[in-house]
Amino acid sequence: MAMPLRQSIKVATYLMEQKLRKRDKFPLIVELEPLFACNLKCEGCGKIQHPAGVLKQRMPVAQAVGAVLESGAPMVSIAGGEPLMHPQIDEIVRQLVAKKKYVFLCTNAMLLRKKMDKFRPSPYFAFAVHIDGMRERHDESVAKEGVFDEAVEAIKEAKRRGFRVTTNSTFFNTDTPQTIIEVLNFLNDELQVDEMMLSPAYAYEKAPDQEHFLGVEQTRELFKKTFAGGNRRRWRLNHSPLFLDFLEGKVDFQCTAWAIPNYSLFGWQRPCYLMSDGYVPTYRELIEKTDWSKYGRGKDDRCANCMAHCGYEPTAVLATMGSLKESLRAMRETVAGNRG
Repeated sequence: MAMPLRQSIKVATYLMEQKLRKRDKFPLIVELEPLFACNLKCEGCGKIQHPAGVLKQRMPVAQAVGAVLESGAPMVSIAGGEPLMHPQIDEIVRQLVAKKKYVFLCTNAMLLRKKMDKFRPSPYFAFAVHIDGMRERHDESVAKEGVFDEAVEAIKEAKRRGFRVTTNSTFFNTDTPQTIIEVLNFLNDELQVDEMMLSPAYAYEKAPDQEHFLGVEQTRELFKKTFAGGNRRRWRLNHSPLFLDFLEGKVDFQCTAWAIPNYSLFGWQRPCYLMSDGYVPTYRELIEKTDWSKYGRGKDDRCANCMAHCGYEPTAVLATMGSLKESLRAMRETVAGNRG
């Protein structure tokens, strides 16, 4: 796990505070969507299926920052849509960083080089660039040629300017262990991004492509082969060791969707950003008036094939904190990752 030591300490301290206060549900990271508009039409995403009037909307800065502060989460992932299309995205980031929130701005990087001057490097801020494979595979997934090359150049420029750069890769049943190894080797060794996040694709109901999502057994087999030969230890993966065990099928967990809540133009989304069972105006109402017990594999048919990080990474983190053995294991990998 390559999370910076400062961030690891802050998150661990936050988790201990929740335990001491005897809170059984709390946010680890907020998924903030200040707009739904995007400049690409990715096959696995349904955000741009919203009506034209909704796609024109932009969340006010005060509303975006206020939602994160209301939740109390130590980290925030700003997504969309394409966040760099928001005219005040730099101000949202600036205010959250000023509050010492760890901010990850998720982007397809098509606008990154044009907008980079609006941001300043900070240990509390990182660009999170979406890369789903090497050139041909990535451009096919986003339905546009040249996106991979632009993303690579943007990553290089951001690194040159001193920004932290992470990547987010979603894998489908069209991927093989070799295609995943190739892109992660490239990101880790050639581009030398700071951290990499990966996730099996979830069958998002509004996505144009419904044929290429992974099932549970497919996911386990895919990642078991991908991680063979020591790749897990070598790559700078932004995941807890237990979540990677989960992807391989070494352990199984229940979903804790409440730990990564989603806030968008419509409000707080039930139960997670991948499923929509309505919205509520406040974080407190989301937590207290959502029947969390009815979600997850074996409880809701829509969750049957989900192994996405938004539901299971928090479970793995909480399991790690509850075990001295796993805590020491995670600490060793964090220190090793920072040395690397």
